[in-house]
Amino acid sequence: MASYALFLLIFFSLNQGMYAQTISSPDKNLSLIFEVKNSGVPVYQLQYKGKPVIKSSKLGIEIKDQPSFMEGFEIDKSEQKTVDTSWEPIMGEQKSIRNNYTELLVELKQPQYNNRQLKIRFRLFNDGLGFRYEFPKQSNLNYFIIKEEHTEFQLAGNHKIFWIPGDYDTNEYAYTTSKIAEIPQLMEKATVFISAQHPIENLAIQTPSMMKTDDGLYINIHEAALINYPAMSLNVDAANFKMSSHLTPDAVGNKGYMQTDTQSPWRTIIVSDKATDVLASKLILNLNEPTVYKDVSWIKPMKYIGVWWEYFVAGKSTWAYGTETNVKLDQDFTKLTPNGKHGATNERVSAYIDFASKHGFDAVLVEGWNIGWEDWIGNWKENVFDFVTPYPDFDVKKLRDYAASKGVKLMMHHETSASATNYERRLDRAFQFMEDNNYNAVKTGYVGQIIPRGEHHDGQWMVNHYIHVADRAADYKIMVNSHEAVRPTGLHRTYPNWIAQESARGTEFEAMGGLAPEHTTILPFTRLMGGPMDFTPGIFQTDLTYYNTGGNQRVNTTLAKQLAYYVTMYSPLQMAADIPDNYNRFLDAFQFIKDVALDWDASYIQEAEPGDYITIARKAKGKSEWYVGGITDENSRTATIDFSYLPKGKKYIATIYADAKDASWNKNPQDYTIKKGIVTSKSKLNQFIAPGGGFAISIQEGNVSELKSLKKI
Repeated sequence: MASYALFLLIFFSLNQGMYAQTISSPDKNLSLIFEVKNSGVPVYQLQYKGKPVIKSSKLGIEIKDQPSFMEGFEIDKSEQKTVDTSWEPIMGEQKSIRNNYTELLVELKQPQYNNRQLKIRFRLFNDGLGFRYEFPKQSNLNYFIIKEEHTEFQLAGNHKIFWIPGDYDTNEYAYTTSKIAEIPQLMEKATVFISAQHPIENLAIQTPSMMKTDDGLYINIHEAALINYPAMSLNVDAANFKMSSHLTPDAVGNKGYMQTDTQSPWRTIIVSDKATDVLASKLILNLNEPTVYKDVSWIKPMKYIGVWWEYFVAGKSTWAYGTETNVKLDQDFTKLTPNGKHGATNERVSAYIDFASKHGFDAVLVEGWNIGWEDWIGNWKENVFDFVTPYPDFDVKKLRDYAASKGVKLMMHHETSASATNYERRLDRAFQFMEDNNYNAVKTGYVGQIIPRGEHHDGQWMVNHYIHVADRAADYKIMVNSHEAVRPTGLHRTYPNWIAQESARGTEFEAMGGLAPEHTTILPFTRLMGGPMDFTPGIFQTDLTYYNTGGNQRVNTTLAKQLAYYVTMYSPLQMAADIPDNYNRFLDAFQFIKDVALDWDASYIQEAEPGDYITIARKAKGKSEWYVGGITDENSRTATIDFSYLPKGKKYIATIYADAKDASWNKNPQDYTIKKGIVTSKSKLNQFIAPGGGFAISIQEGNVSELKSLKKI
């Protein structure tokens, strides 16, 4: 009897810190199992409607010169709670966002290291899972260096996956669609040359990673609230369908420098059996903290044009003023030899201001206005720009006053040439210059190899830099649109003036080899999961041989698809990127760009399949206006459009901008039709989309005479 009691005591002692904990999502479709396995290793599993999403996968952090947070754990205690609240974004795809989840907080201890503590917090939403590591302040853990994070994602099969190569410095690759097992043989082809790239040596891909299982589950892996931590890529064990975290290193190979109390970003797994639910998910936003900004009245959506696209296609403009290729900021730039092609001149910018004013745009972006462009790229040069000194042919005060007289803002451009140290030293002076000259928004750029030399675009140092820029900009009431920055993770909730990012292969690549017609049917499932993208749509002159610059380049869309992007590619910052002369040739189609809203009360994801098609309808914030956009890949299709979101019993005028029957991305791309008709909440529309094409619809109230003159759709 005594021996039996001793056995029970030993059994209980061995297992009290190892029992499984289970929680379910509020709708009961998702279930999470957490347990501490043999040797004290934390593991988790995730299921959706009984199907395995993530099979048993290890959790842990390896740290340098100290025992790691990998094993030897017992569960000290755990807590569960349910949260169901809502909040209103300053700008967004919907007026109100529900934040509904079940939380499991597990407090772990390592007895062999004086009961050192680690917490893992899980939040299980109806649309997926978020979890993070938390490091409490404790006597035996104050400062530590992360060697690597070892979060595993053991997938349940050889899923279809949309991926780009793992890289510490660029996310501007084209997407490859394959099975997980095919990634090794496709990686070399996928890793095309990009300036300042640094591909990960082992087999790895970037997040957000979008997958589809053979039995119809959609799985998206990413992260949320990336602060004071390096970005996560995913190591790929293609044979076993397992992925694991791979953090971006710094100049000496370390991954992160931490001081308790602190935490990792959230690791996110969005799951549904409907692709439309993935696009509708607000899980990543919900895992970010609310803003602490007290005054947000100055943060507003912006629609803009700019001296930009002509640098890529027209062959007549350059960012640089002079012909010289070796310049210093303290020299006299009036003595340079003008190249005769400088784009940011008083005359040209004034013409853009006139066009913006005439057509109701908020701002004009001007790139190439400031000294330093003659040797800005490829030299790993630190003091490349000063951000306050204009070229001789750009009169800051004159253009500032002229823009103000026309009711238009000028949008600042701060290309840093990836010299973040130089930018930080000059940041306050640059922002004060903007404030003094009536600029309220800046486009930042980080083309090139990062300075501090050896750092990476996606490392901890640069992650903190981007946040510092956004936070400091808020002190001057400046909105930030960052290009070549780390991919977004929902931080536009915390820093709402960080209104958009590029951080993917955008429209500029249409002039550098082109984008596949499927590219923009993938981006909303990948890059845009983390936040708005400054994709710079609106290219009407898609055949670039029009400019007689040689070659046979083209933008691989129809004109109508360019209109659809203003709905399918969400951003509160939208550019009409083409040259004004091209809009003057197609003013009837240009009307949609002028009309379309930027901020929304509600969004309705009507159809979606990654890599194939997307149809989205949105209601303009505070207005009785709706806009619909639909796009397809290289295949033509018929979109099914439902209008049941319209108020019942009312009639509206729908203006439909669509591909003509003979249009396609490579033949007759500028052929489109425009027709008007009456729609109600009972209306249905089957809309043809050409190969590589799209459609856009504006829905507005009309007066009695207008309604009488139109037929029902």
